[in-house]
Amino acid sequence: MGFIIKLLFTAIAAAISALILPGVELDGAVSAIILALVLAFLNALVRPILVILTIPVTIVTLGLFLLVINALIILLADYLLAGFHVNGFIWALIFSLILSLVTGLIDVIRGY
Repeated sequence: MGFIIKLLFTAIAAAISALILPGVELDGAVSAIILALVLAFLNALVRPILVILTIPVTIVTLGLFLLVINALIILLADYLLAGFHVNGFIWALIFSLILSLVTGLIDVIRGY
């Protein structure tokens, strides 16, 4: 049940972020939920592989390269979904920052 609630909060955060940011387009509530599912899948499978492959760069940049990995995950979701579009790397980076902050805040409020 916790996964579904977090998924819905992520979808809401993605929809609100897409409304705020002019470089991000989302086609509706169904696309937001599908985006949240795809992001959960990519974060579970692709992100760990990218983190392991880029450990040296991450160490040199003191962890800031993880922001680049988050933006790449957003761009990959853009490539996979028809109802989601990001106008470049910078918008993907800003979108991932906002999404991370909102979902992190939700985790703090919920207690985990």
